Amino acid sequence: MKYYIIAGEASGDLHGSNLMKALHKEDVNADFRFWGGDLMQAVGGTLVKHYKERAFMGFAEVIMNLSKIFKDISFCKTDIQNYQPDVIIFIDNSGFNLRIAKWAKQQNFKTNYYISPQVWASRAGRVKAIKHDIDAMYVILPFVKDFYKTYDYDVTFVGHPLIDAIAGRTQVDEYTFRAEHELSEKPIIALLPGSRKQEISKMLSVMLNLVNDYPNYQFVIAGAPSQEYSFYKQFIKNSNVHFISNKTYDLLSVSTAALVTSGTATLETALFKVPQVVCYKGSWISYQIGKRIVNLKFISLVNLIMNKEVVTELIQDDFNSKNLKKELDKILDEYQRTKFFMNYYELEKKLGGKGASKKTAELIFKSLL
Repeated sequence: MKYYIIAGEASGDLHGSNLMKALHKEDVNADFRFWGGDLMQAVGGTLVKHYKERAFMGFAEVIMNLSKIFKDISFCKTDIQNYQPDVIIFIDNSGFNLRIAKWAKQQNFKTNYYISPQVWASRAGRVKAIKHDIDAMYVILPFVKDFYKTYDYDVTFVGHPLIDAIAGRTQVDEYTFRAEHELSEKPIIALLPGSRKQEISKMLSVMLNLVNDYPNYQFVIAGAPSQEYSFYKQFIKNSNVHFISNKTYDLLSVSTAALVTSGTATLETALFKVPQVVCYKGSWISYQIGKRIVNLKFISLVNLIMNKEVVTELIQDDFNSKNLKKELDKILDEYQRTKFFMNYYELEKKLGGKGASKKTAELIFKSLL
């Protein structure tokens, strides 16, 4: 079978690569053509366009790059038409994917969606189009299935693929890891400032303002695979700050606490049982627009899944050095840490256990027979 897969960022690349591996086990003749990243490319097939080429953050940034986005959409349609896949698999990335899905349905291509667009957060009116344009939807968050049910749309909850990604990784030896990256024996505070340049610039400088207040800890920046060290270097002014690229899971496995930019990383941090403070700051105009269309009590996946405040969220003006220090002090306190661990174990149960990629691959392949 021929599979055309469209993922739009680092997390989509991760989940796309695991889905491709699982599809290979179901279909030994699987042929892949995809929009994704290095992880998907490592599985095999043809990479059409790398997500690094189209990583835009926030409403304002998207508007500024509309011309490029529309060119990509037009190119994608032509590429699909030339490839003639047995199924198109969309992974998150709703702004791009839903436009392609509408066209694909009109062209009678089979359309599957893995990891739902965040219609549960904003613009729920898009559900009508999704029901019309998507033949099968596979969701990875339990509350999303319930959300779609209220719109009389039957979707399949397959569990969260991060559980497999984390469980399947090679365990790191802490002593070796510290030695390899020239880290001392001090407890580690991990800094996860995001993956796009715009968000890193806004988040990292505030996070690093705390370094001198914690001489008994060492701060380690988790470098995103999409960015070079030369970009991060401009922010590092202290010898107690270290940088490790593209080894976020290894870093989290040995960390005492973390300061995390809102996104998938908040859930990853929770699954590694690391107490965290969730941070977010966008451009003024993007935040003002988002505040008016997003209908959520929380921004972090941890709190959304648990439906209560498990992790503190510092958003926009609340994200400042004073508040961040106050919250970091809390998560370094032993009593607070115990509460984190209890909530994190409950969170993992809600995510449905292992096998998300395998279940999804089985269902997709079965639907093609």
